[in-house]
Amino acid sequence: MEQLMKDFFLFLSKNKTLNAAAKKWGLRFGASRVVAGETIAEAINTVRQLNQKGLVCTLDHLGEFVYSVEEANESADYCIKTLEAIHQSGVDCNLSLKMTQLGLDISRELCMNNMRRILDAAKKNGNIFVRIDMEDYAHNEVTLEILDELLQDYDNVGTVIQAYLYKSADDIEKLKEKKVNLRLVKGAYKESPEVAFPNKADVDENYKKIIKQHLLNGCYAAIATHDDNIIAYVKQLEKEYNIPRTQFEFQMLYGIRPQSQVELAREGYKMRVYVPYGNDWYGYFMRRLAERPANVAFVIKGLFSK
Repeated sequence: MEQLMKDFFLFLSKNKTLNAAAKKWGLRFGASRVVAGETIAEAINTVRQLNQKGLVCTLDHLGEFVYSVEEANESADYCIKTLEAIHQSGVDCNLSLKMTQLGLDISRELCMNNMRRILDAAKKNGNIFVRIDMEDYAHNEVTLEILDELLQDYDNVGTVIQAYLYKSADDIEKLKEKKVNLRLVKGAYKESPEVAFPNKADVDENYKKIIKQHLLNGCYAAIATHDDNIIAYVKQLEKEYNIPRTQFEFQMLYGIRPQSQVELAREGYKMRVYVPYGNDWYGYFMRRLAERPANVAFVIKGLFSK
């Protein structure tokens, strides 16, 4: 039943008609629990509140289905405005983005030009770190190729490695020499068993494997998880191999397990909250529901509340 619910919400996340309608609805159905507003000002205000609790952040301007050069350039412009707002407000925050928003599916050159504009703006505004979110498997290899090219000119950029892909350990090994700052995740897209572990237990084991691999390679790791077993495993690695806390951080999603976030920060760990915002919230919200079907209850409640 849970797998059926997951597949259902992943299917809904790709519905373009609902996605377009959601932009007109505003944050509805409980989405405000996991999306920090529709404007940059609302997002910065949320980040400031989280900073006051000892949490650092990364902002992500949500977006799906970019079809034109104009839309791609507008997305890049919005990323630049976000970087300027982070710098001007003085909040402790990075930027996360998806390259499909920047025109990757239209033209690699367009996407690369937008990435360079964003990274130049990040340098100019206090050398803010920019994380390229990993998307589905179809975009995996090209994302790593673009990252490799960008690393020749920029030191404030990194990406994400997904534990559910068979190739992830090899990818980490290839990136070892460049000491790339990687966010390590389990993975949230529906992928073929030809490229990804179909069983959760195998994903969990591979997740532990790549966390250990990346940390023992001496590289910076952002471990993005809400799983207590994984958090305990990282703490165990820290003690066993004397890994300094300056070499890793934990990351969690805005609105998910907020008390655990504060507790990790109080224990002296760097705890970064992934804070999404914008009016294109629908696809993101559906994927979160697919991950946590238990959250459906607050969606149903949202349908009947003003």
